[in-house]
Amino acid sequence: MTPTERAPYASRPEQSRGRLHCEPESPSRSPFQRDRDRIIHSAAFRRLEYKTQVFVNHEGDHYRTRLTHSLEVAQIARSVSRSLGLNEDLAEAVALAHDLGHTPFGHAGEEALDAAMREFGGFDHNDQTLRILTRLERRYAEFDGLNLTWEALEGTVKHNGPLIGKPNAKPLPSTIAAYVREHDLELASWPGAEAQVAALADDIAYNNHDIDDGLRAELFTVEDMDEVPLAGPVFRAVRERYPTLEGTRLIHESIRRMIDRMASDLIEETRRRAAEARVANPADVRALGAPLVGFSEAMRAHDKALKAFLFERMYRHYRVNRMSSKARRIVRELFDLFHREPECLPGEWRQLAGAPQSTTTARVVADYIAGMTDRFALDEHSRLFDRYSKP
Repeated sequence: MTPTERAPYASRPEQSRGRLHCEPESPSRSPFQRDRDRIIHSAAFRRLEYKTQVFVNHEGDHYRTRLTHSLEVAQIARSVSRSLGLNEDLAEAVALAHDLGHTPFGHAGEEALDAAMREFGGFDHNDQTLRILTRLERRYAEFDGLNLTWEALEGTVKHNGPLIGKPNAKPLPSTIAAYVREHDLELASWPGAEAQVAALADDIAYNNHDIDDGLRAELFTVEDMDEVPLAGPVFRAVRERYPTLEGTRLIHESIRRMIDRMASDLIEETRRRAAEARVANPADVRALGAPLVGFSEAMRAHDKALKAFLFERMYRHYRVNRMSSKARRIVRELFDLFHREPECLPGEWRQLAGAPQSTTTARVVADYIAGMTDRFALDEHSRLFDRYSKP
C-alpha cells in the first residue's frame, strides 16, 4: 500500500463528526491537522517537558520525560498508520494528547492524588486529559478547552478500549461522565483504528525506551536481559554481529531493532485481522466488538515478558521506589494543605475554590496539582513547608 492510498476503514477528515462548538473550517489544514496543532500549542503539552516518565526531571538530562515520550509515541503511530493506510494526523493527535492529564512524578504522583481525592470522586489521568482538552485550557475567545474533533476526543478517551459494557468496568470518572451527556463519545465501543494504533505505539515506545533509560541508569545490565524474550535474542544478535561495538551504540542498535520488530508485527497482524473481519469503513472498526489493531499472539507474549522484567528490575528498583515515596508525600502534603487552607492557592485558583475541605475545593486543588511540573511541585512544597524558603 502506497502512502497515498487509504484503507477503507481509515478515518476521513471530510467525514468528521465535527466539534462541539461549531467553527469555520481552515482552508489550508484538515480538521485532524488542526487538532494536532492545537495540542502542540497548548500549555499542558509544554509542561510535559518537565514531568516524570520514570526518572524525575532533575535526575538527568537524557532520561525520557512525558514530552519526549509523547513525541516518540507520535512518531511510531505516524509510521504505523502510514503503512496501514490510516489517517496519520489523527493518530498523531491522539498520541500527542494521551498523557496530558498526568500529574507530576508520574504514576506515584497519580496514586497519591487519587488517594487524596478518594472521597471526592478520585483522580484518573485519562479523565484529567479530557478536563484539559475541554475545560482547563483557556486560549480561545469563544470556548474553553481546545474544541477538538469528535474523533480526536473519542480516540483520546477510549484509546485503551471501551469504558462501559465490559466485565468489571469501573464507574465512569466524573469529567468523562459529564461530558458524554452533552457530546456522546460512544463509550461502549472500541475507538477508530488510529486511536488503537496510538495505544499500541505507546506500549512499543515505553517498553523499549524504558530499557534504554534503565540501562543508562545502571538499574540492570544488558546481560540481565539474556533470558527475556525478544530483548535477549536481539541484544545477543547485535553483540555477535558487532563484537567490538561500544555500549551506547549496542543499546541503540538493539532497541531500534526491537521497535522495528514490534511495529512490523503490529502492521502484519492488523492487516490479517482487517482481511479476516472484512472491515469496510470506520463504523465497522467500532462495531467489531474487539480491537482491530494488535500484536500477534507471540508478540503479545514478548510484550508481557518485557513489562514483567521492567516492573521487577526498574519500576520497583529501590532507587525508583525512594523517589516515588518522596513524590507521594509531596503530592499528599500539597493537597492536604491547599484543601484545608484554600487561601494559600494562587489568585486565579483561589477564586475558583470553595470553602475549606469542600468537594469544590478538592477538585480545584487536584487540577492545580495535576498541572504542576516536577520542578514546580518541588519548589511549591519548599515554599510552603520550608520555614526558611520565601513564600
